Amino acid sequence: MAPTAVTPVSPPSPTLDSTSKLTKAGTENTIAKTVSNTAPAVAELDASKCTITPTLNPKRVPAPNSPEVWSQGYTSDHMLTARWTEKSGWESPEIRPYGPLSIMPTASVLHYATECFEGMKAYRGDDGKVRLFRPDRNAKRFLQSATRIALPGFAPEEFLKLLKRFVGFEASKWISEPGHFIYIRPTMIATAPALGVQKPREALLYIMMVMFPALDEPTAVPTSPSSGTQMGQEAKGAKGMRLLASNHDMIRAWPGGFGSAKVGANYGPSLVAQGEARERGYNQILWLFGEECYVTEAGGSNFFVLWINESGKKELVTAPLGDGVILEGVTRASVLDLVRRSRPDVEVVERKFTMEELIKAEKEGRLLEGFGAGTAFFIAPVADIHFRGTDVVFPLGKGGDAEFAMGIKKDLKDVMYGRASHEWGVVVPEEKVY
Repeated sequence: MAPTAVTPVSPPSPTLDSTSKLTKAGTENTIAKTVSNTAPAVAELDASKCTITPTLNPKRVPAPNSPEVWSQGYTSDHMLTARWTEKSGWESPEIRPYGPLSIMPTASVLHYATECFEGMKAYRGDDGKVRLFRPDRNAKRFLQSATRIALPGFAPEEFLKLLKRFVGFEASKWISEPGHFIYIRPTMIATAPALGVQKPREALLYIMMVMFPALDEPTAVPTSPSSGTQMGQEAKGAKGMRLLASNHDMIRAWPGGFGSAKVGANYGPSLVAQGEARERGYNQILWLFGEECYVTEAGGSNFFVLWINESGKKELVTAPLGDGVILEGVTRASVLDLVRRSRPDVEVVERKFTMEELIKAEKEGRLLEGFGAGTAFFIAPVADIHFRGTDVVFPLGKGGDAEFAMGIKKDLKDVMYGRASHEWGVVVPEEKVY
């Protein structure tokens, strides 16, 4: 771009739109440099350099739905780590025994929230093979989140190689039975031991695997009251998920912000509202935005509504991408792709919609189904939403069913567990180490 003349007038204050574009441009420019390998000449992330240090103290595998599983803190034997420095780039990755990380109290992540993460699962199929579900999308989003929070970039294909190597190393022991899965949490944190609001100079990428209960199953209830804070859809007797709409003074994300990045700063501030919802008998918060009460997300999940629109057509509607308010969920994208391909009778619409539209649709008998879509809860049908003194009740909450959502859930599970051959189900080679 050619330089422009500087005039002596005061510059205008930056608008939300201009600052949003600046942030987006900076992020896209950094990612482009990473992908095209035009960044400074430092070591790139290289999966071929991965070393393995097996544990000398292997754990036992807990029973499904046990207190250990419901604690959501019981990990597999190993984790994968890779250190990065501004001066040298990426060091050799290592699969090593799971254990504490060593960081200084002045580490950037502890003061400035310079961290991001991903959530995904590995599945043991009915055919005995281990699969990941659309992991390329997680890799791409992980890079976007890291770049948004000023953490180092990496080649997504190298990250995928490391992910597969790690999953293949642990899978034979930790998901040995067909129909089982394990949760995977890739994470990156800034570790430089110095204060100061500045771009991180050191970072650590690590991947761990955690035993998780099947939160999408209606009968998935912890066997002990102290064995977990999250509960299945019927843990309090409700058929389907119950949502409490957020108040006007509580906002999860905003246009031009970082709601589209998977960073911890999106989740910690939401826990007070989430706790209030559970105390009142609801499973999650339905996050609204603006005076118009636009519907955005349900807890940490994307949110969908199936209704008959005012033109008389069956429509699946969800909040749009593009303004940075909602996360570009992998399950969300899969729901949209699947419905567009297989349900010609349903019009798929990504647009802003309000609670008033939901209330009107219920009063006119046009409200059919609602459901959350995400990795943890997967496809979770909604029974009702409480919105400032008004209850919006879906047919499921009145004794009906959620046939549409359950159909989507079955189709996606068939891919995850190898019952249907599909490019979304990526087979992982296993190493027989146990």
